[in-house]
Amino acid sequence: MDVSDIGALTFDVFGTVVDWRGSVVREGERLGAQKGFDVDWPSFADDWRNDGYTGGMERIRRGDLPWMKVDALHRLKLNQLLEEHGITGLTEAETDHFNRVWHRLTPWSDVLEGLERLSKGFVLASLSNGNMSLLTNMAKNAGIHWDCVLSAELSGHYKPDPEVYKAAADLLGFRTDQVLMVAAHKADLRGAQGAGLRTAYVPRPDEFGPEGQVDMAPDRSFDVSATDFIDLAAKLGV
Repeated sequence: MDVSDIGALTFDVFGTVVDWRGSVVREGERLGAQKGFDVDWPSFADDWRNDGYTGGMERIRRGDLPWMKVDALHRLKLNQLLEEHGITGLTEAETDHFNRVWHRLTPWSDVLEGLERLSKGFVLASLSNGNMSLLTNMAKNAGIHWDCVLSAELSGHYKPDPEVYKAAADLLGFRTDQVLMVAAHKADLRGAQGAGLRTAYVPRPDEFGPEGQVDMAPDRSFDVSATDFIDLAAKLGV
């Protein structure tokens, strides 16, 4: 692709940059070992993500819930999951710490090297539905060096609403067509395309675990497809 006009790359985070599922499962297993809880942690993580995060945003769009940060959505679902799985006896501090596992997610193995290479040619920014404090803490914990932390929180919308992508380009000081959205999720990229951004597809086949299914089919409507961030850097010439 011709990248001569691209000035910034914005990145989806959950699933694209970090292994949310593996990270939550590992912390859940540690908590279970410490407290003696017998829990199917992969199922727990999937429910927390799919109903608490994705489902929560849909309820906000429908008007069933008021606008709230992702931390608050996660906590609403966590309270329900703790009850459903018979997890009792946690203090408020312990519950809050576990809720903030989403601040401590681990990046995929190619991410740090890939971002370092990409930073030599472009401004790099997160563009996630995660709230600002979550994304800031996650980056610090994981050693991810963004040039700018951007969140859907700044626009008062959630991806894939066009306002999120347009606000990111404006905040970074670029036209929308000068920004390349990087994501492992086609719906996110379609939202970015609709807002005028260019797109890079980097699928993560292990996002949903060994038995999970990921749409890996090539799609020529995206400006570039890459196997990981190192491959993306090579394809963008840095």
